[in-house]
Amino acid sequence: MSISIAVQLYTLHSECEKDFYGTLEKVSELGFNGVELAGYWGKEAENLRRTLDRLGLKAVSSHVSLENLENNLEAELAYLKILDCKNIVCPYLFENQRDDYYALASRLNKIGEKCQQEGISLSYHNHDFELEKSEGKTYLDILFAETNPEFVKAELDVYWLTFAGEDPLQWIERYSNRLPLIHLKDMTTDEEKTFAELGTGGVDIKAIVEKCKLENVEWFIIEQDKCKRSPFESIEQSITYLKTIL
Repeated sequence: MSISIAVQLYTLHSECEKDFYGTLEKVSELGFNGVELAGYWGKEAENLRRTLDRLGLKAVSSHVSLENLENNLEAELAYLKILDCKNIVCPYLFENQRDDYYALASRLNKIGEKCQQEGISLSYHNHDFELEKSEGKTYLDILFAETNPEFVKAELDVYWLTFAGEDPLQWIERYSNRLPLIHLKDMTTDEEKTFAELGTGGVDIKAIVEKCKLENVEWFIIEQDKCKRSPFESIEQSITYLKTIL
């Protein structure tokens, strides 16, 4: 299976605020195949679709808050269908949303079933707090065990898995049957353990890429939550490295 490369636009949020379409132009010029949306910057779906098509970019997925998934799902799905976007992702839980992962799983099952009926897959994206344990199991394992793989996929983030002391390779193997998307980001090897361009830190990106190529991962998504240089320079360095190991 061929794997394509996208960028999570949260990495470029400061640039998107200044010039969303200009940012997409630069992303296309850097050789990305797609983008993962983190907001729509007030753009109408039809206009955004035309722009993406012109630039040769695919709308891979969209990060949508749990609140919007529950309260505004119909409008979100209608927007994504215009973009021909096949994935929608629950990206983050605020502290007041982390009290009951069993109840959350039930809620995500219902959301995911509605998404599937519209031809769109729901995924859950992890940080580090879901890797804390309850009765010997991580909350993330509980969440995936209690959700239907047909309705709730995984978008694993290899930085946060590593940050929490987990082995990304084990998680990729464990959930290979429900892993269409993966977030690739590296981590500095100093005490700060902050975000780094691919190939410059301590995460074994090459081994992860090789593992993903054996599984059913469809999209590598480059994300760097914070950049110490221009975010365009960071994602250019990351995609250049990634292409050398594909």
